[in-house]
Amino acid sequence: MAWYLPRRRVGVYYPRPLHRLLRAARELFYRLRMALCAPNVEGMQVFAMQRAHHDRERLADEYARGYVEGWRECFQACLAAVEEELAGSGDIWEIGALLTDTPPAPKDN
Repeated sequence: MAWYLPRRRVGVYYPRPLHRLLRAARELFYRLRMALCAPNVEGMQVFAMQRAHHDRERLADEYARGYVEGWRECFQACLAAVEEELAGSGDIWEIGALLTDTPPAPKDN
């Protein structure tokens, strides 16, 4: 087999003495094409800066999304605690009445 094309799932075959020569020629042409089409140094630096900026934006979005979700969970827990306290607020007056030895005030319903 001279070379294998994984995307097409095809093996390319040539006669025994030619397959090494054609494989080397294919590799050489590929490397030349990659060298000629490669961006210059400034282009690579721009690509690296864009990639870093995109990564920072993605991390900031993930952090902000997690922060807001955590804030909402905390707010709901605090709200539930306040509602629980307000629901049982009549017991506080009865405890105060026991401590001062005065009869508890009648509840208005």
